[in-house]
Amino acid sequence: MGTVSVDTSPHAAPSRPGLSFALLGAVQITLIATITVITVALPAIQRDLRLTDTDLVFATSAYSLSFGGLLVLGGRLADLLGHRRVFVTGTVVFGAASLAAAAAGTLWVLVAARFAQGVGAAFAAPAAMALLGSVFPDAARRTRALAVWGVLASIGAGSGNILSGVILSWVQWRWVFVAPAVVSAVVALCAPLLPAGPARRPERLDVPGAVLITAGLTAFIYGLGESDGVWTGVGVLGLALFAVTQTRTSRPLVPPALLASARRLAALLAIGLTAAAMATYFFVLALYFQRTLDYSPLRTSAAFLPSVLAVLFTAAVGGRAARRFGAGALTAAGLALGAAGMGLLSGLGADSSYWGLLAAGITLFPVGAGFTFSGATVWAVEGTAPEEAGLVGGVVNTAMEIGPPVGLAVLVPLAVSYAAGHGGSGEPAADASGYGFAFGVAAVALALASALVLLQRASKSSGTPARG
Repeated sequence: MGTVSVDTSPHAAPSRPGLSFALLGAVQITLIATITVITVALPAIQRDLRLTDTDLVFATSAYSLSFGGLLVLGGRLADLLGHRRVFVTGTVVFGAASLAAAAAGTLWVLVAARFAQGVGAAFAAPAAMALLGSVFPDAARRTRALAVWGVLASIGAGSGNILSGVILSWVQWRWVFVAPAVVSAVVALCAPLLPAGPARRPERLDVPGAVLITAGLTAFIYGLGESDGVWTGVGVLGLALFAVTQTRTSRPLVPPALLASARRLAALLAIGLTAAAMATYFFVLALYFQRTLDYSPLRTSAAFLPSVLAVLFTAAVGGRAARRFGAGALTAAGLALGAAGMGLLSGLGADSSYWGLLAAGITLFPVGAGFTFSGATVWAVEGTAPEEAGLVGGVVNTAMEIGPPVGLAVLVPLAVSYAAGHGGSGEPAADASGYGFAFGVAAVALALASALVLLQRASKSSGTPARG
């Protein structure tokens, strides 16, 4: 095990917490938008760099692999080295890698740059979330901030799709990577306005645990994304070995007690399932709009605009709702609304009108997802010690990153299989029925998760009078 030296000087809360939150939030939105912003640009990248479909998979997945695989380690290092220090380092690495991606002239330069983007993101995201405790020392304001923070991922995912369509209508695909670099540079220059976070004593880092969880998560995410059972199995084995090592070391990377809370596990499940449904929502609807309804990239981006407006609504009211009704209640309500939105989308057909059940589902699901992320983020963080804030941030972000490959690996094959049995894949009516079936399965999963959260709340209420 290695020893990590940390800053032990005291740090005061910022005089302008609103500005600090804006800086942190801008990075969080950008990190998530970088996942989806490349999607619409893939055909242009393929033509310019003369790539095959397999090449595009590497360019797309490199970011998610490093981002998802390193999040827990990034969160732990943020606790050991200092939240602001790790946040700035991650943001600078992410920005520099974004510029490298914009200048890429070959596949492997692009893949390396995307992987480096993910490394920077894995360090910046949990550190940013951990800094919220220093930005908002007051518990009530911190709860509202965490609720809004939970929605930022949805804003990032939606804005990435819209931004890419707008950029590609006017300039080259390379500009989809310049925009994140600009945000990173501005935030890095303004970083002195942020608090440094709690002081820490030197502690040892669980290096074997860090290697196992990083390798396990990376293999697991890669295996799911590629539908490769071998790599998925390797990932599961690595994570199982990691779990064993954590019970046998005096300085675990992830203390077992951290995941012993049924409340936190329910929150993480809600985040993961909602992230899975959201990834399927964007992926399937993008195919539906362009292949079935023959929308252009710009019109496809415009079709997602109601989803962004819906998420902005949840960001505005989520904090107050979490404070008034409790994080658990908001999580359950969000899952139920998300299930209703997916239920509406399950009825789409080859000739569905946009202004009908389709628009209603496109709008309602993001509202539910936003409320779920708001409530579950607060629920997962409640009771976290300041010295573990970065680690919990890493765990929460990991649930959000694992969700999409799980959702796509399960739901997209179901859609294809269902379409094949109802007219053949490639036929508009059959494809639409397959998409609807996948949305129906997602609706059932979200409804069951809502019931599970309600049961957890009921169990908690029977044991304590506190509201959750």
